[in-house]
Order: sequence, then C-alpha cells, then structure tokens
Amino acid sequence: MKYNRCGKSGLLLPQISLGLWHNFGSVDNFENGENIVKAAFDKGITHFDLANNYGPVPGSAETNFGKILKNNFHGNLRDEIIITTKAGYTMWDGPYGDWGSRKYLLSSLDQSLKRMNLDYVDIFYSHRFDPETPLEETMMALDYAVRSGKALYAGISNYNAEQTREATEILKSLGTPCLIHQVKYSMFVRQPEAGLLDVLEEKGVGCIAFSPLAQGLLTDKYLKGIPENSRASNPNGHLKTDEVSVERIQKIIQLNTIAQERNQSLAQMALAWLLKDKRITSVLIGASSVGQLNNNIESLQNLDFSTAELLEIEGILG
Repeated sequence: MKYNRCGKSGLLLPQISLGLWHNFGSVDNFENGENIVKAAFDKGITHFDLANNYGPVPGSAETNFGKILKNNFHGNLRDEIIITTKAGYTMWDGPYGDWGSRKYLLSSLDQSLKRMNLDYVDIFYSHRFDPETPLEETMMALDYAVRSGKALYAGISNYNAEQTREATEILKSLGTPCLIHQVKYSMFVRQPEAGLLDVLEEKGVGCIAFSPLAQGLLTDKYLKGIPENSRASNPNGHLKTDEVSVERIQKIIQLNTIAQERNQSLAQMALAWLLKDKRITSVLIGASSVGQLNNNIESLQNLDFSTAELLEIEGILG
C-alpha cells in the first residue's frame, strides 16, 4: 500500500480507504464485516470512513465498528488507524437532527463517539452544505470539535467549488485548516473537475473520492443488464434502474474491453483512473466480501495510463 499526503497537511492516507456506508449495519452479517475490516488493515488500509447515519439502521455501522475495534484493535493499534465520521444528513426526527447547525453537529459527534466507544475521531466532517445555516456557524462547530479534542482534523463533504472556497477560508481564519474534502467522483460523475479540484489544489486541501465505482456500475456486474440482487434491482437502493440505460451499458462494455487489455477488471481500472490525478489523496471503496476487497486493492498494481488509453476512455465517456 502506498500512502499519499493529504493536501498540505502532515497526514498520510492510504491510496485506498474503506467506507462502511454499506454492509456494516445491523441488518448485515457482523462476522463478514469484521473479516473485511481485519483483512483491509492487514493489507495496509489504515483509513476507515463512517457517518452517523450509516446502517441501516442509522447509527448501527458505528456501533458495529466499535465492536470490531474492541475485538481486534487493542492498545496502541488505535494510533495506527484513521477513523472518520460525519454529520449533516437526517439522523433523528425533530428540528435538531439534520443539516448543519452547531447544535446538531456537536450533539451528533458526541453520539458517534459513544457508539464507537472512542475518545476522539481523526476526522470529523460536515456531511453536506446547509443553505439555511450561516456557513460560519457550521465551520465554528468543526473548529470547536477539533479544539475540544473530540476530532483531530476537520473536513467537508458534498460542497461545491464556491462553498468549498468559502468554507476553507473560514476554517483557516479560525486556526483549524480544512484537511480534506470527500466528494462523489468517478468516470461517470465528473462534476468535481468543473472547478472543485482546482480549489482544493489551490487551498492545499486533500480529496477523497466516494462512489468511485458509481454504485457498482463500473464493475462487470452490469455487462449484461441489471442482475438480480444488485443495487439497481433494489427499490430501496441508491442506484436507480434509469441509471442503467442501454447507452450506459454500452459504455460499460467498451470500458471493460480496455480494462481487459490492461489486464485489469473494470473496477480496478476505474479506481486506477481516479488515482492517476495527483489531487486525489485516496479513493473510498465499499466491500461486501474479503474477495471483493482484495480485487479492488489489486488495482494499485497498474496505475499508469498511456495517452492513447486516456483518449479512448474519454471518447467512450463522451
């Protein structure tokens, strides 16, 4: 595993990090999740990413991760891992369980620490921009989280370029620099290229890409349409059937051909494609099995692209 410097900070993050958005909730098999985390750490993945509402049920991924830590990461091993959490999406009913108020963010952080049985997290994120709350209030809450010792670093997620510029400037003025931005980015989701990555580079902020495989689209799973038991076939999933159009499947098939020529799976190529940009600190993968985890890690064996390959990929993506 190679580790990249996170922006202009002193922190190094693995090129591949493990997210617990799916497969670690109360409805999932605990032993499987525990095995995935242990295997990830053994392969050099030191960064584990959570949020208050990950589950289902909301909060249960943090609770399960706390149990995994207690079972497997004794003593100084806590000092060998980066644990992150977030608040910003709906966590509980009522006026104080959502968005970006100081009240919600700091209450949520306290709850997250209790669920994971931790004294602190390494990074605490504002999970999304709140148009109704002054940005100063949200950033002051992140600053307080760091100054109180409940988080070591502050981060933001799902902010656009303009919001990111303002947020980083506020945090810098408070004396708590923004460490990292977590953004949705993949071959199929290119919005970060329209200004955001430039702002992050200018401000010295790291970038970690989530959904790098576009909810599984950038795998061999959809080469023949929508399979049973896939995210697109789940009416409650985040991937909708209209995202798996005939045109999209044709692009997946063509991209898969390039991946095969590179001796990679489509998923491996999609991860490598993100990591070719030096502004990307890490890519955040999910995993439903140790085998899938290992397959994704193998993407690091070939991160180089020829000019011809990149042009061909852009031609397919349009």
